[in-house]
Amino acid sequence: MIPKEIFDFLVELSIHNNREWFQDNKPKYLRAKEAFEAYTNKLIALINTIDPSIGHPAAKDCVFRIYRDARFSKNKDPYKNNFGAYISHGGRKSTYAGYYFHLEPDNSFIGGGIYCPSPKVLKSVREAIIENTQSYKSIIEDSAFKKVFPEIWGERLKTAPKGFDKTDPNIHLVQNKSYTVISHLSDEEVLSENIDQKIEAVYRLLHPFNKFINQSIKRSLS
Repeated sequence: MIPKEIFDFLVELSIHNNREWFQDNKPKYLRAKEAFEAYTNKLIALINTIDPSIGHPAAKDCVFRIYRDARFSKNKDPYKNNFGAYISHGGRKSTYAGYYFHLEPDNSFIGGGIYCPSPKVLKSVREAIIENTQSYKSIIEDSAFKKVFPEIWGERLKTAPKGFDKTDPNIHLVQNKSYTVISHLSDEEVLSENIDQKIEAVYRLLHPFNKFINQSIKRSLS
């Protein structure tokens, strides 16, 4: 189960997102952060039973900072109202596709894939999709997968990527700028006793998608 103190802290933070409140409640934040990192360690162990390629990254290398860079944003809140962890080979800064967990009141979700990869990596993924279209389709068009992940999420090109045949009947599959999928969680699900089983089931569905992407990435990096 996810410790309720993490969720309770985020609820309070969303109401009092300012530096004065945060400093006054720093011990509460540190306890919530420690609890989230401990839960992330459990997720790392769980994912290893599904996808050993992630290795054994440390939780601190997977968890994102709670502090926002608001310099170029209209939203000037100094803190994120969430805790997030990207579990992959190498942690949150990894080049590889991985498994994401996002805990936020009214906006929690689990998912994964690869977000805004470098041009070299993205080109490799797109080439793999065109060269192995049926294998890729068998993953994303699987009924169980589509029920949990109804779409490939993120920005898309309006035309064919440079160097790809715009007349290819499968060109729509390579217009994504990211290859990520998400599955939303209600607050009730997050705080339920069977949340761990829910997360495991979703990550098992995600594994073939990540495996396909990571095989193409390894090729680009070799």
